[in-house]
Amino acid sequence: MWERYCRGVSAIVFIVDIADIELIPQAKEELHDLMGRKSLAGIPLLILGNKSDLPEKLSVDELIDELDLKSIRGREVCCYGISAKEETNLDAVVEFLMKYATRA
Repeated sequence: MWERYCRGVSAIVFIVDIADIELIPQAKEELHDLMGRKSLAGIPLLILGNKSDLPEKLSVDELIDELDLKSIRGREVCCYGISAKEETNLDAVVEFLMKYATRA
């Protein structure tokens, strides 16, 4: 399935619902499967933990640990907690995307 969406990309954005803690292991599996694809080697990765405005959610540090982001090598990896509702960190997301959009 991922091949259809990942051809010719200059950055990967992976969004995780950090308030749905039960689905984090599935997100980790999907992410690491995606990172293992040769066609995506070296492509920068932006992880977004959405719903950071909710009280029962993972912190960014917990998300980094749960997704084992420190094991990902050979590419830039950034991780932010965001809230579309409260517009938290959306400026950082736009900055990341603009940085890599010019490389395409």
